Amino acid sequence: MNNPFHADEILAQDMAGFDVEAHGIREAMPEQHRLFFTALPYLFISTLDENGWPVATLLTGPAGFIRTPDDTHLRINAPRRTDDPALVALQPGKQIGGLGIDFSNRRRNRVNGRIGRIDKNRIEIVVDQSFGNCPQYIQIRKLTDVPVSLPLPAREDMTEPDADARALIARSDTFFIASHAHGGADVSHRGGQPGFAHLVGNRLWVPDYRGNRFMNTLGNLLAEPRAALLFMDFDNGDILHLQGHTQIHWQPEVFPGPEGAERYWSLDITRVWRFRAALPWRAASADFSPAALKTGHWSGGQLPIS
Repeated sequence: MNNPFHADEILAQDMAGFDVEAHGIREAMPEQHRLFFTALPYLFISTLDENGWPVATLLTGPAGFIRTPDDTHLRINAPRRTDDPALVALQPGKQIGGLGIDFSNRRRNRVNGRIGRIDKNRIEIVVDQSFGNCPQYIQIRKLTDVPVSLPLPAREDMTEPDADARALIARSDTFFIASHAHGGADVSHRGGQPGFAHLVGNRLWVPDYRGNRFMNTLGNLLAEPRAALLFMDFDNGDILHLQGHTQIHWQPEVFPGPEGAERYWSLDITRVWRFRAALPWRAASADFSPAALKTGHWSGGQLPIS
């Protein structure tokens, strides 16, 4: 692809002082990406709901539940619960972002595109962009399969995080952010030390560490500030989904945040939902990324009001 970045990604690169030339973003999946996806037992996805809000979730299944009949299609065979707003929003022709991440070796690859055919348990992604991401800030975890108990607990809806949700955020070292702009949806990984996403009241503060300089997520947030975040509890299998409006803070020196942050962004939470014990696996304690271990923790300093 000659220039795969949209105008606001380029603007975010300029604002960060980056000159991005070699990008490695392709219009089709190379063979190694195709093999990678077909070996995964889960896939993180994002799309837009009926009101244009990003929504995120993950699809799970045994290895092989994702197939790649050719280099521009992913076909996923997985059951979909009817009370998951992200799964309900899936419709042919809609934009979709997909992220594959292997917690055993820190490898991750992304696909962005459109939904092709869809039926009760199958989803087809028509790939427009395929690219790998660096392994920084990904914690290694060994996943152990756990049967999901039926019937599934009902979705829990909130206007702001309750005590359990706040506790999960405070101990999390991993989450996923769904964003969109200029006709494309995206889902991306964020990682750091436990509590790197810092919740104060109903506003979540997130340090933005050195990465691949593509500025995919922040470029999307410049164009469309609405975003969704997905947290997972590796101990009990809970999935927590947050929606809200974001703001990018470009001057890191005014924040009492973790060492290594090049800038910050915040999410003012407007909607929350949770699925209890929804993950079909659990994970033991994490082997932290060397990059994450260098970042430190939030201090007790005062955060800016706006």
